[in-house]
Amino acid sequence: MRLNLPSIIVAAVLATVAANAQDIHVRVSPDSAGTTTSSDEFPAIQMALDHAPQPGVGGRLYLHLAPGVYHERVIVTQNRPRTTILGMGARPGDVVITASQNAKSAGGTFFSSTVEIYGGEFEADNVTFENAAGNTGQAVAITVRSDQSVFKHCRFLGNQDTLFADFGRQYYVNSYIEGGVDFIFGNAAAVFDDSEIHIIRPGYLTAQSRTSPGQTTGYVFRHVRITAADLGGKDFYLGRPWRPFSRVIFLSSEMPSSLSPQGWSPWSKGGSIQNAFYAERGSTGSGARLQPRLEGSHELSAEEAATFAPEQFLAGSDHWNPIEEAAKLP
Repeated sequence: MRLNLPSIIVAAVLATVAANAQDIHVRVSPDSAGTTTSSDEFPAIQMALDHAPQPGVGGRLYLHLAPGVYHERVIVTQNRPRTTILGMGARPGDVVITASQNAKSAGGTFFSSTVEIYGGEFEADNVTFENAAGNTGQAVAITVRSDQSVFKHCRFLGNQDTLFADFGRQYYVNSYIEGGVDFIFGNAAAVFDDSEIHIIRPGYLTAQSRTSPGQTTGYVFRHVRITAADLGGKDFYLGRPWRPFSRVIFLSSEMPSSLSPQGWSPWSKGGSIQNAFYAERGSTGSGARLQPRLEGSHELSAEEAATFAPEQFLAGSDHWNPIEEAAKLP
């Protein structure tokens, strides 16, 4: 009998990979009696991240969060890639991760985050991320510096600087983001699909921080509904450039009447958006008045808008498809 050694070697390698691609499932509940020596049940999210077994090669760590309010600050480090947090409640508000640090109490904006995500390919579904500091200055609910990250059916609650979407490719779908000033900020390449963006006081939805025209970063909002609290007769803006080459696009999105007719704002009074790329296509609602928009903003053609579809804008050299990844979540 003649053995085909290359085929045997390939089969053995594939079998080894399959065996190592082991997912780890962990239950987290405030009522849990688990300890640091546990392997599948913990009373706190950070304890689970610190002490749960590592998945096999290609596997995922799944944290199944029981309904409740988790008063803790959470860090998903780089040595915890492929982590998925699943809220086990009936709705996102049933599982809340909350803290209330602000820039003053934490020693700076970037230390105020309730949750920080650094591990690649992070996913979350049916969870609320909150900074409860209120109108006290910069106070981040979540920092996301995870390439190929997906958030589905999630809520992000804060006031100023709610969501720091700062690095890598990020996809948000069927979610809710709330804040007042610069509450979606940073320099990630991020797409927000079929979500609600709610502004709670006169301010700015975005402060995107692209630093050069060659960077592939920017924020794309598709089929989002912008809603506003009672702003006392004052306006709000779609964004202002935290860095000079800021890039934000709204596609087929609903704008309320309290949106300023100029749509966008310079970073400071008397400034301009000449290096920023601010654009819309297919805006609807009482705030969709493109003609008075701030000089330097754009109305996209259908062909231009197509380049910002998530499958294209977030594809990268590895051809990542965020819509397919999101569909795998519950």
